[in-house]
Amino acid sequence: MYLKFFELTEKPFELTPDPKFLFLTPGHREALAQLVYGVQEEKGFILMTGEVGTGKTTLLRTLLQRVESHLDSAFIMNSTLPFDEILEYAFADLGVGDPHGTRAQRLIALNRFLIEQRRAGRNTALIIDEAQNLSIETLEEIRLLSNFETSSGKLLQIILAGQPELHAKLQLPQLRQLRQRISLRCVLPPMTEDEIEQYIVSHLRVAGGKRQLFKPAAVRVIARYSAGIPRVVNILCDHCLLYAYAEQVREIDAALVQRAITYLEEGDANNGGSTGVSTRSRLIARYAGRYSRRVVVACSAGVVATAAAASAALSSSASGSALNTVPAMMITGIGGIVRWLTHWWGS
Repeated sequence: MYLKFFELTEKPFELTPDPKFLFLTPGHREALAQLVYGVQEEKGFILMTGEVGTGKTTLLRTLLQRVESHLDSAFIMNSTLPFDEILEYAFADLGVGDPHGTRAQRLIALNRFLIEQRRAGRNTALIIDEAQNLSIETLEEIRLLSNFETSSGKLLQIILAGQPELHAKLQLPQLRQLRQRISLRCVLPPMTEDEIEQYIVSHLRVAGGKRQLFKPAAVRVIARYSAGIPRVVNILCDHCLLYAYAEQVREIDAALVQRAITYLEEGDANNGGSTGVSTRSRLIARYAGRYSRRVVVACSAGVVATAAAASAALSSSASGSALNTVPAMMITGIGGIVRWLTHWWGS
């Protein structure tokens, strides 16, 4: 919707984990290096933890891109599955023929596949996202998969990625054997204010932007509200661009960021002035990307005509100062819509 207005080629702050938009802070760079090293050097168990929205899934997809030439992987995104279903999912991802028999038969089939992979010079990884949801029993079964090994290395690399609760769960006495097998650990920290500014600039540049759209004061408000979490930065920045487009401003200041925060937390609040003119403008702007300009203008013209007719009727029939203010308020609202349409048609 706002791409042409801001001279962008694609949306810069999507929530999907696209490695193209990956911004490597020092913490993310270190974590990625450990993931690549652990997979290439066949270290077995690797643990990655971080708060919700810190970029764990994006980092995992970046890892797969970087080592895909010699790695086959099973990426488990539903960590609430029991172990047998996780095994079935992994078989499908890896292209292993499922014997559909007992668990022992499945494990024998997996072992044969891993040995064939080693002979072909390829590595194999099992990646489980949101691993904090795994039960203690499932984690113990996954630990036993690391027994697939040769005298020189592990046949299956296992990456557990999850929220800090995963680290706490691994401290349980029942999981001490799994805890001892984890060879590499990495933690994704929140971004600092300077990193958030660089993050925003990087995303805008990847999306085709030629300039910074956020003023320094706006970045400070974003940093304070997001607490350094990339996902929250994305959500807030996307709303800021939408608000700026609706108000036809090409640079985002702290006040606009604060209005976007208010909308995120409380809904589309009325910030004073005439009743709902800015709200109507934003609603029209949101639907502008879905329908053609001709359709939007035609519908808006119908609204204006209807409101004008109602205003005239009230003016001719109303008596008393209280009712006489109604037409004036409606005319003000109509004027706001007409002014916005004029700006929007020329943008």
